[in-house]
Amino acid sequence: MTKTATLTTPTSFPAHGGDLKNLLLAEHEIAQARREAAALVGHDLTARQLNDLELLLTGGFSPLTGFLNEGDYQRVVRELRLADGTLWPMPIVLDVSTAFAGRVAVGQSIALKDVEGAPLAILDIESIYTPDRHAEAQAVFGTSDVTHPGVAALVGHTQPVYLGGRVRGIELPRHFDFRGDRHTPATLRSWFAANGWTRIVAFQTRNPLHRAHFELTQRAAQSVDAKLLLHPVVGQTKPGDIDHFTRVRCYQAVLPHYTPGNAKLSLLPLAMRMAGPREALWHAIIRKNYGATHFIIGRDHAGPGNDKSGKPFYAPLAAQELVQQHATELGIQIVAFPAYVYSAKRQAYLPAPEAQADDQITDISGTELRQRLSSGAEIPAWFSFPDVVQVLRERHPGVAAKGAVVLFTGLSGSGKSTLANALISLILERSARPVTLLDGDVVRKHLSKGLGFSREDRDANVTRIGFVASEVARHNGIAVCAPIAPFAAARAEVRKLTLDAGGEFVEVHVSTSLEACEARDRKGLYAKARSGEIQQFTGISDPYEVPESPALRVDGASGEPADLARQVLELLIARGVV
Repeated sequence: MTKTATLTTPTSFPAHGGDLKNLLLAEHEIAQARREAAALVGHDLTARQLNDLELLLTGGFSPLTGFLNEGDYQRVVRELRLADGTLWPMPIVLDVSTAFAGRVAVGQSIALKDVEGAPLAILDIESIYTPDRHAEAQAVFGTSDVTHPGVAALVGHTQPVYLGGRVRGIELPRHFDFRGDRHTPATLRSWFAANGWTRIVAFQTRNPLHRAHFELTQRAAQSVDAKLLLHPVVGQTKPGDIDHFTRVRCYQAVLPHYTPGNAKLSLLPLAMRMAGPREALWHAIIRKNYGATHFIIGRDHAGPGNDKSGKPFYAPLAAQELVQQHATELGIQIVAFPAYVYSAKRQAYLPAPEAQADDQITDISGTELRQRLSSGAEIPAWFSFPDVVQVLRERHPGVAAKGAVVLFTGLSGSGKSTLANALISLILERSARPVTLLDGDVVRKHLSKGLGFSREDRDANVTRIGFVASEVARHNGIAVCAPIAPFAAARAEVRKLTLDAGGEFVEVHVSTSLEACEARDRKGLYAKARSGEIQQFTGISDPYEVPESPALRVDGASGEPADLARQVLELLIARGVV
């Protein structure tokens, strides 16, 4: 088990500041800033960077005034503090490509743009540095295991150069959903003041809000004599989590069940890192910036689950312990609550430590819930409110309609394309499901025309396949993909895209040996690679990262393609896809 390092709070540090750093320019300065931005080199922000920028501009990330300079970054990674000693546990950085970094210099400014190219802010560059991302992963997440989604994102998808400096905000990112429930820290604080709320306990979960959450939040608020701020994240969370639209609709459905005037819903545009204890500390600071006086932290707060060996990344109480170490300095009180369980005997929820041997504790797991939603089976009212169940039933179609992505990966000549075609025939033989084939060679002729075989281009090719496949899955189709996909990070990105689209992801490693592939060599590619005529050939002059835990591993040289494809079909049947 790995744990993020913790530090004892020195008494010499003052309480965490409560002033909001509003980085948006005054209205009379915006027109000039737009003209300035139009003449600058522009950087198109990623989804995570957009979330980070919004919270920088509004003061959600106070006391930060921009993306971290190298000195701040190094101390945050090592010690959970900015260079001046202020408590801050999470690196907030602007990562860019080496090529982009080569176009700018310290002292210059760049325009930070949204996906449509509109300038949202200007970054005045104060620092350009190349971090050790593996060391960052070990320090921040307590592990280098890419099974951890935060590690996978950092080492596999973060660009290699960081730019640091102050930001000047032109406008906030635009949102068109749930606009009545979106508040900046300043507007939420104003609402609290106008409504006489002085003690506010904040709560979040990435999951739909069920009865256990309702009972926990009610009792937590009562225990500290506070009003309740329901503050769900609507930025990036863990791959495979329910989409934020459904999450918010579940919160909205539960809200009327609280005593009128005792609960407020507000959305937080945060990109989570799933960093467990550090993340909990970060969440507490953010909630203080939004005006909360208390923050609920449960077991395994912001934990991503288990590592590749099946052990939890973080101890169940590690988040509570780290935040409690810094409670005095934080200036926000932590409400540490255990899990709540349902006693069939008492017909009531109670804290897990209070359960007796004869309480007949019962629960519905996430897997069982999805099965019940898909099959239409009853979901009891003790587990979730009927109006929440209705929202979830709308989100989860029947199993026959669920989309999926099957990714065959293996060396050239391993039999991926043959198995993919065999699988499609078997699927269509027994169902009318729409199926799309994305073969590696065919994709390179069309979707990825012009890409070479550098690692960057290979990853781009696989990501393009993953994007198209995830859209097929989003619309309840089955995408069967057969690229070489030699690198684990790119395969993980396909998995993330699929899960984010609500589809089932099935990775199949076609483990045919190099010797067997080379013996086949129907296209003569291995011979050309051996002679040097073809450069960057996977298995000869380029590496292939063997999947550590695919859904299925088959040897393309060990049997008939139809028999091997039937193994994949049986897996799809077991998962309810076919």
